[in-house]
Amino acid sequence: MLEENKIIALKKELIDNATLVEKMIEKSIRGLKEKDTALLESVIREDEPRANDYELIIDEMAVTTIAQHQPTTKPLRTILMILSISTNLERMGDHAVTISESALYLINQPFVKPLMDIPRMAEVTISMLKNAIDSFINEDAAMAMAVCERDSIVDALRTQIIRELISYMISDPMTIERSLHLMKIASNLERIADLATNVCEDVIYMVEGRNIKHHKA
Repeated sequence: MLEENKIIALKKELIDNATLVEKMIEKSIRGLKEKDTALLESVIREDEPRANDYELIIDEMAVTTIAQHQPTTKPLRTILMILSISTNLERMGDHAVTISESALYLINQPFVKPLMDIPRMAEVTISMLKNAIDSFINEDAAMAMAVCERDSIVDALRTQIIRELISYMISDPMTIERSLHLMKIASNLERIADLATNVCEDVIYMVEGRNIKHHKA
């Protein structure tokens, strides 16, 4: 029972961490859309240190639980999954910070084009992260597979964004720096979606014993 309580506590920290990272991504895009400097700086100066603290707390709790209780089989796999997801969340937070940094440059410039595809891309990416965490907590392989399938939507949006921005840069070299920052934002959103997919691939392996990494069905 004590071991089970420790795992429940770990899951709670993980959910809190994921919620923070979701907000970081959402704030980075909202700050870009609304040209809100304070919102973007809060991601960098306030949220990122908190996200880093969560990773350290989860690492310490997990190591202590393993050392004290020496869990085996499923409890051990669950703890190791939590450690893996925590690492992925820390990376997602880093990507949100990079988005905010590019957004801080862009909000002082005229937009190259109306912001439509990047917010759509962010919406899909955030939903993937939410569902990835839910699939782990609920051990829901079907939900995890659905997240993996949505990764292609994000990839297609990134390709579309880059194609359009290249045409803008060719026609007007004055847009090059702004376009490169927009490309960076799109690439960071794609990477967040990839990390959410990684989580779901692990969930499917944990629940069903199927390895679908590298498109293995």
